[in-house]
Amino acid sequence: MKPNDDRKYVIALIFVLIPLIFVVKLFYMQVVDDKWKDRAAQISENRILTYPSRGIVYDRNNVKIISNEIYYDIHVIPKMAIGIDSVALVNLLGITMADYTAKMNIARAFSMRKPSEIVRQIPPNEFSLIAPELYKYPGFFEVARTLRVYPKKIAAHALGYMNEANLDDIKKDGYYQPGDYIGRTGIEKMYEKQLRGKRGVKYYLQDAMGVSTGKYEDGKYDTLAIQGKNITLTIDAELQAYGEKLMQNKLGSIVAIEPSTGEILAMISAPTYDPNLLVGRHLGNNYGKLQEDTLLPLQNRSMNSAYMPGSIFKTVMALIALQEGVVTENASFPCNKELAGCHDHPMAQNISDGVKFSCNPYFIQLTRRIIQQRKDRSIFKDAAIGIDLWAKYVRSFGIGVDLKIDYPTNVHGNVPDAAYYNEHLKFRWAFSTVQSIAIGQGEVLITPLQMANLAAAIANRGYFVAPHFIKKIEGEKIPEIYTKKQKTMVDAAYFEPVIDGMWRVVHEPGGTAQRARVDSLHVCGKTGTVENFKKISGRVYQLTDHSNFMAFAPRNNPQIAISVFIENAGFGGTWAAPIASLLIEKYINGEVLDTAKENYILNANLIPDASDIIRK
Repeated sequence: MKPNDDRKYVIALIFVLIPLIFVVKLFYMQVVDDKWKDRAAQISENRILTYPSRGIVYDRNNVKIISNEIYYDIHVIPKMAIGIDSVALVNLLGITMADYTAKMNIARAFSMRKPSEIVRQIPPNEFSLIAPELYKYPGFFEVARTLRVYPKKIAAHALGYMNEANLDDIKKDGYYQPGDYIGRTGIEKMYEKQLRGKRGVKYYLQDAMGVSTGKYEDGKYDTLAIQGKNITLTIDAELQAYGEKLMQNKLGSIVAIEPSTGEILAMISAPTYDPNLLVGRHLGNNYGKLQEDTLLPLQNRSMNSAYMPGSIFKTVMALIALQEGVVTENASFPCNKELAGCHDHPMAQNISDGVKFSCNPYFIQLTRRIIQQRKDRSIFKDAAIGIDLWAKYVRSFGIGVDLKIDYPTNVHGNVPDAAYYNEHLKFRWAFSTVQSIAIGQGEVLITPLQMANLAAAIANRGYFVAPHFIKKIEGEKIPEIYTKKQKTMVDAAYFEPVIDGMWRVVHEPGGTAQRARVDSLHVCGKTGTVENFKKISGRVYQLTDHSNFMAFAPRNNPQIAISVFIENAGFGGTWAAPIASLLIEKYINGEVLDTAKENYILNANLIPDASDIIRK
């Protein structure tokens, strides 16, 4: 064979192998190795997420209390932003030159041809001033987005607020991406998954420079965003607003519950704030100011503060004693002031009298019978057995336990038992050591929510439904726990003497809450004047007492149970009781006729001196 023939075959082989290699490589890139397919998609397709409108929130009467409003972000395409008067622009947008320069540098580094955000979440009233001037700045344009708005400006603590998802949120839930917003507190957080809806996606073709060239396959693979579910809350917006008005210039809380259902009608923590302050680009500044306020407006006193209950707790002592059979409804005890201080009143001849007069020695002697039942010869062991039994009863009323409310955070208070005292007292203890629990002092701690729930349990003659905010979720059932009755350890038969005493507290001369009377309504209530201590540099100082009151109405077929707690305000009958009565009148009758009482409350400033405010 001639040498030229060999060359001929080699050249032919090369021409055959080269296309074959290209075919194999192409097959590998397109079929076998996904990274090449993904890279091609990145170059040719632009995947844009579309965000749904968040679910609307209504009150129990179908009044809109959270809705959505269009806010505006300002974006820039750096390549088009030529000859800009940056000084005029930053003044128009309300930002600093330093912020503007930093944002523009980031935008240029990202892409000269793709848009980047310069300012976010401009509210409509501010954007109305910006929009007519924006044409003067080539490359700058607005992008609309929906954010929350609170049209009634009420219930800030209950409703909560939203802010940007952080890295933990993104890691915990695959739904979120940087820049997304998430419910951070309150109802916004509790029902986040229902309210947020489902994102959609749109695919666009683009060239290698990132410029859009049209829809990918005519939108065949696009999906629509699905709006979040609307929810209805148990709150009565009108009652809530009225309660907040009454609590102006006061520190404390109000919780109102419908006894038969456990539905929360109003939940007020004072001082409060306009929930619209924590929306939009001023959220950070406004939150900082609220956080620095010494009156702690961000603190939800209704659910996240626990106090000694004072004399409202005596109702529970009476019910336990009757159930245990250690007294009858006609039990009489002398008002022995050597046991505890007490005001002057006739001797209590029965349980009803004891509740009406709120006699401290009466309930200390009654509670001693609950705890010291002589089940052991040792007074110390006997007290331990008795206190554990007592604590079990108290917790059955929803005190010192998790009530399973649909709210992200709430404290549970404290009901001391033998284990608690063994740990916290450095000596052997007996009932005489801890007898202050009989009158709602000492180690007993209870939240205003639990106080209102206690009133509901008494109104229902022995049961309650877990307090809750949710009334309806679009397309879903509410959790079963919010429809089931939870029975206390006290039988219905034992409630009437206590309820009779509560009625007399309000309606008879000598009762401690005559300012809680409402014409034509049978209100049953119990006052509490709660001792208030503050420890400073190792010394304990006694400050002005807290004013406390719980009630329900009407006596038969009750429609509302309520607790009112006013910090540093003095007697329960002086302030908390009339506030409760106004809300009861407003809810049941639809209007308040006792304008003198109403003005008395509205004009009162009960915020104490700075030295009296306890930072909890």
